Amino acid sequence: MVRISLDVMGGDHGPEVVIPGAARALERHPDIRFVLFGMEAQCADILAKHPKLKANSTFHDCEIAVGMDEKPSQALRRGRGKSSMWRAIDAINAGEADVVVSAGNTGALMAMSVFCLRTMQGIQRPAIAAIWPTLKGESIVLDVGATIGADAQQLMDFALMGGAMARALFEIERPTVGLLNVGVEEIKGQEEVKEAGRLIRDANIEGFDYYGFVEGDDIGRGTVDVVVTEGFSGNIALKAAEGTARQIGEYLRAAMSRTLMAKIGYILAKGAFDRLREKMDPRKVNGGVFLGLNGVVIKSHGGADAEGFAAAIDVGYDMVKNGLKAKIEIDLAKYHGAETPGALPAGMNDEV
Repeated sequence: MVRISLDVMGGDHGPEVVIPGAARALERHPDIRFVLFGMEAQCADILAKHPKLKANSTFHDCEIAVGMDEKPSQALRRGRGKSSMWRAIDAINAGEADVVVSAGNTGALMAMSVFCLRTMQGIQRPAIAAIWPTLKGESIVLDVGATIGADAQQLMDFALMGGAMARALFEIERPTVGLLNVGVEEIKGQEEVKEAGRLIRDANIEGFDYYGFVEGDDIGRGTVDVVVTEGFSGNIALKAAEGTARQIGEYLRAAMSRTLMAKIGYILAKGAFDRLREKMDPRKVNGGVFLGLNGVVIKSHGGADAEGFAAAIDVGYDMVKNGLKAKIEIDLAKYHGAETPGALPAGMNDEV
């Protein structure tokens, strides 16, 4: 049984999306046991509409919910120990859950996850990994927003964690890993990226094959299984891709409704357009994975609907079933060797 902890109050819609999303995920994975954290007054009536979910879950009443616009430091001060987000994360420490899923405030979720779970041995900063649809299937891109301006060693760590995640998610023995750069030539790019390339090449990691530098258009092509970058450029790439997908969708809708012949053409090609819509549906690839922590944390889009949130739960389920945390620990141990226990990243401390 996979035990999944949910921050029921997280996201733009809270329990109105989280609870139906959990019910959908349970239909797909009957071996899930949910641990729900939320404000009972707002959740009880919605949960009652899903008796199967209610029977397969434990509900914990919480005092407060973290706002989507709260600063991470404010959320920590106000919600530490009593918010639905904190308690959902802490369920991993308490041995009640194997993974936590939240659609809440990204900064607050990362800050609370780091304070509550700590980072793995040898990891300086965590990363957010996104599953990216490509022409060949799917790839993993990290970091997409956790660490701005990562140095060479941090990019090396991202490569290790991304490779382990690809093995867990795609079941590939030796996934290919590339470093995102402004060109494929070794002389191009920032010094940190070039140094990271040298580190990865010299390390000769058993868990993946280093491809070299890749460019932005290689992400959608599926040139490599894992694309490594720092959080600033990764987040911009993610938002640009999402915006482009919506733009293309709007273009198609406008073109198909412009004339009578276009409408007839749409009817004749409806099957093809339905498959295209399915492929471009962002709900199907919802769920960013926080890597580098002593526990698995999944971040859903805040505006996701029930199907999107269920997809994020699916990601968490797969990560537990395929032993993501153990695979990362093995790769880190081989590269870093014995180091000090997981701690707070530089610049963070226990005083909130």
